[in-house]
Amino acid sequence: MALPFYSRGEDNPGYVKNVEVLAYDDLDGGSIFQPQLYRTAEGKYYLYGTMGPQIGILDITDPAKPRFIKRFDSVGSEFPGSSNPKCQVADDLLITGMCSGGGPYVPGQPPKEDKPAEICKQGVHIYSLKEDPENPKFLSYWDCGVPNSNGVHRFMYDGGRYVHLSCEQRGFEGLIYVILDIEDPCNPKVAGRWWAPQQYADGFIGRHGFNPNAPHIPEFMHYGWLHYPMARGNYAYLAHGGDGLYIINIEDPTRPYVVGNLPMVPPFASWYGGASTHTALPLPGRDLCVVTNEGERFMWFVPNNDPNIQGKKIGNMAQALNNLHMVDISDPSNPTLIAEFPYPEVPANFPYKNFQQLGLGLNGPFGPHNIHEPMAGKPWLEQRGDRVYCCYFHAGLRVYDVSDEFVPKEIAYFIPPNPCRPPRLPGPNIACTEDICVDDRGNIFITTSNDGLYICRLTID
Repeated sequence: MALPFYSRGEDNPGYVKNVEVLAYDDLDGGSIFQPQLYRTAEGKYYLYGTMGPQIGILDITDPAKPRFIKRFDSVGSEFPGSSNPKCQVADDLLITGMCSGGGPYVPGQPPKEDKPAEICKQGVHIYSLKEDPENPKFLSYWDCGVPNSNGVHRFMYDGGRYVHLSCEQRGFEGLIYVILDIEDPCNPKVAGRWWAPQQYADGFIGRHGFNPNAPHIPEFMHYGWLHYPMARGNYAYLAHGGDGLYIINIEDPTRPYVVGNLPMVPPFASWYGGASTHTALPLPGRDLCVVTNEGERFMWFVPNNDPNIQGKKIGNMAQALNNLHMVDISDPSNPTLIAEFPYPEVPANFPYKNFQQLGLGLNGPFGPHNIHEPMAGKPWLEQRGDRVYCCYFHAGLRVYDVSDEFVPKEIAYFIPPNPCRPPRLPGPNIACTEDICVDDRGNIFITTSNDGLYICRLTID
């Protein structure tokens, strides 16, 4: 029996339920993070994504035959201390975030050293796609003002005047909420800022001695700092690390203020996971918000060993649940947890009994990563409010029916085969899905660690 084309080894078929795989692209030997889609006026579809200091561009007009066009250096060779963690596309603009240091870093390895400020960039670049989507036109650079820092991490742009950033700012500990005014995209300006009280560090000694380049130790990952802002209407929904969900009134972008908070840590968020609260996504057309705790990539951990991080050991210690949560936001002053998403289904012939211990032999910080983010200003994206798509790290793609908000149901999955590339990290070189977006044609684009891009479709309605 012929193996499915995406299976790149007889002992490595992948696992599929209610999904068909249309195509695979090895991304010129690289990996892409936070893929962003764009549809031209002529109906061509493009995918953009970060590749370290570069941005990759693919033509995905025919999803069964993706064409990798090129990668272009969006940081500049004169700034070797910086990279692009994330990007956004809307209103014919490509916006890339940049960082030059700070955590997170690979457990068991030392943090990055300070670099000369003149070889670093940390902020955003803005490009125009209108003239030629295959050759973005540079418009401007905005600097966050904190060298050797996380600069700008995850951020949201849904078109229009404002970009919503998780961003370093001088005088604060950890990333805060910055609203960037790009009414003139050639001259970005800060419109407003908001931060949690414990983040104000100007004149004080923070937990890290106010060192933006300090490593992200677990204590800091559980600290309250902004990982990801999402805006809809008059409100922003902040996934704020150890503080959980904040709802911020942004009716006046120059004076944002908090109206509601839902703490989530504890009981959620494992000790060695990523952002304790990773994403807060308001669902289209519904007074509901999906909130997530980030797991972690097992490749960062050495199997059957106890990597030390600031005196803490992963060992066989219990790891708290990282999960997707359904939150009622009909009253912004009282966000209320109403349901939990189910544990990812383990395939009947899967070589491990669960996803907590696969490849490690100990309790790893398993959990979700990114979810598909429908936004009204990006009409080329699927805009359904009754479906949630998640790249669940080592559990692969997971698709949920949330038409009944109290009973989320998993309806499909795809766990890719393990990478054929040599391992880059000391832990198990197992399949790991990272980021996801779904277009208005129903095509699902999945990026992976140490591997390429998968393009899929559901085989059910």
